[in-house]
Amino acid sequence: MGVVSTEQTHVRRSSSMSFALRWKHENLRMISIIALSSFAIAFMFLMMLYGTAIKRVSVVVDGQERTFQTRYENLQRILDEQGIAVGEHDHLSHSLASAVKSGERITIARAKPIELTADGETKTVYTIGKTVESALQELNIALGELDKISPALDAPLPEHDKIQIVRVKKETEEVSEPIAFEVVKRNEPQLLKGKEQVVQEGQEGVLLKTKEKVFEDGQLVSEEVVDEKVQSESIKKIVAIGTKNPVTVLSASSPNVDEISKSGVTFAYKQVINNVTLTAYTASSTGKASSHPGYGKTATGTIVTEGRTIAVDPKVVPLGWWVYIDGIGFRRAEDTGSAIKGNVIDVYFENGTYANRFGLKRGYTMYVIGPKKPTTD
Repeated sequence: MGVVSTEQTHVRRSSSMSFALRWKHENLRMISIIALSSFAIAFMFLMMLYGTAIKRVSVVVDGQERTFQTRYENLQRILDEQGIAVGEHDHLSHSLASAVKSGERITIARAKPIELTADGETKTVYTIGKTVESALQELNIALGELDKISPALDAPLPEHDKIQIVRVKKETEEVSEPIAFEVVKRNEPQLLKGKEQVVQEGQEGVLLKTKEKVFEDGQLVSEEVVDEKVQSESIKKIVAIGTKNPVTVLSASSPNVDEISKSGVTFAYKQVINNVTLTAYTASSTGKASSHPGYGKTATGTIVTEGRTIAVDPKVVPLGWWVYIDGIGFRRAEDTGSAIKGNVIDVYFENGTYANRFGLKRGYTMYVIGPKKPTTD
């Protein structure tokens, strides 16, 4: 009986202890859950108290500051509460969706409309700039060095003002222009009067000009030559103008034009020739030796004689005709020469030294008489 009694007592004790331990664990978990829940509720309550706490906020609109108290956290709600409207183009220091803390300062810059004309377009833009320059900087509108702007950059910018920008551009251009050649006319005694002959052809030169062009909004407004230089000189055109009187073909039947007295002799003449050039020659001037059969013979077959024989251009004085040369006297056209052309007369002299000294004389007057020599009778 004693053994049985001892075992039963032991069993009942073990069962009681197990139940007590289970109860203790379950209550500890419940207490932990209740404590955490209480903490969360307290935290949410504190947050609600914080969120609805009165805040002191300052709002500055275009430099005018207002300070007030509010329980709202959202900036949009705060502004609505205070009746402060925000335009589409206004500038805010904070986002409308941001949470505002007590003591914060919100700035609002009102954007104003202006009429901007630039780059060929006129449109309405909005800016918070107080001057023309600050407005352009805000709108990211760059000005060129030569651009014109109205009003001036430092001018104040009231609402609905107008800003006009004229884009100015300068360009340089190099162009070539012809340089006209000069026409030079020179008297030519060997050319018949009334005739002209080009001695040298003219040629235009080239002048390089640098032009500066100014454009305003793409339209040319001014053009100026800023530099010029001669690339090639012009070449003169030289024209010979005939001064030689036409040669009159004389004959025995040609009428006398006048009568004159020279060296005590009065005679009629058929033509007077001015500006006659005189030269001198001898028999040896022909290049023939004294032993040559033709030495001293003239083109007319006569023997050269000093005081009588002259060489002429047969187109001017017919061979065999007499002439009177001022300062020389009466002479007969008996000879010719390759160098004797026009109003040139070669006077025969026997003495070579004298002929050489005679040289060339200009400006003489010659009277063409005819086949017969005038006499004093």
